[in-house]
Amino acid sequence: MTDAPRDNNQISVMIGLSNADGITPVPIKIHPTTHALQVEDSSSGFDLSGDNASRDNNGISTIMGVSSADGITPVPIYIDPSTGQLLIDSA
Repeated sequence: MTDAPRDNNQISVMIGLSNADGITPVPIKIHPTTHALQVEDSSSGFDLSGDNASRDNNGISTIMGVSSADGITPVPIYIDPSTGQLLIDSA
C-alpha cells in the first residue's frame, strides 16, 4: 500500500484509488513546472471499490466526489497507478 507523501509541514498530498484494483491509494501527479494536474482520458471503466474511500497506512483518506447521476452518492476518484494521472471522461 502506498502512503500519501507529505510536505515539510507534514501536510499530505491528495491520493486517489488505483483504477487497477479499486483499493490501493495512489498519489496524484502534478506537472512540476506548470503545476497542472496530469490527466488521462478514460471514458470507459469499471466500478471496483463501491462507494467507500480507502485509507493509506497513516489513515489518510483517498479523495471522493459525488455521482453525476444523483449528486449525492459518494464515488471514489480513480488514478492510473502506472502514470499517477487522474482519470477523466471527456466524452
